[in-house]
Amino acid sequence: MSTDLDADSIARLSLHDPKHFGIQHSQTLHRLEILKNWNISAGSRVLELGCGQGDCTTVLAHAVGEDGKVVAVDPASLDYGSPYTLGQAQNHISNGPLGDRIIWVQQSPLEYLSANHTKFDAAILAHSLWYFPSPLLILDTFRALRQHSKRLLLAEWSLVASHPSAQPHVLAALVQAALECRKPESTSNVRTVLSPKRLTELAVAAGWQLESETYVQAGDAS
Repeated sequence: MSTDLDADSIARLSLHDPKHFGIQHSQTLHRLEILKNWNISAGSRVLELGCGQGDCTTVLAHAVGEDGKVVAVDPASLDYGSPYTLGQAQNHISNGPLGDRIIWVQQSPLEYLSANHTKFDAAILAHSLWYFPSPLLILDTFRALRQHSKRLLLAEWSLVASHPSAQPHVLAALVQAALECRKPESTSNVRTVLSPKRLTELAVAAGWQLESETYVQAGDAS
């Protein structure tokens, strides 16, 4: 089955507005492209930190197969999100054909890691690192994951616009992060914006070794 056909069927498992299915399809296709570089085999046990509404969770659940498991962790309130909340989106996925492969956990990453001793084949943070309040917390999370996972797999925006039309989005993210980091508390989804090089440095400082790195260009929603 082609990636595009996979994207179509998997995207339909997420809660979405049928009038704007192209947006959900684009999100799913992008995550399938990312997974091509991660070699997640059937039967794997995967930990996803910062799962949100499950855009990457469904793709991971598809990849691990019937004998695998995805533990999807997110600290946000279940009534967070619009037009659909986390609770609505996660419940919708749970009631679908991939639901029995997913365990949802509403807890901060470090709280979950300190309270559990489960071992995973891979720990994944896909487009969730900007939500962290500080680089120090990212470093502490990377360190804690050393005791739980064989591999650390990261996917985050590169801060380099692939097209001139995307440059305003990059600048807006940098400006928002500069403002949010000065607030005592923030619920923004843009707080700690770090380059791929800086994220790699934090992972290495936490004891991980870089095996590979690549760039995946996001497509346009249609």
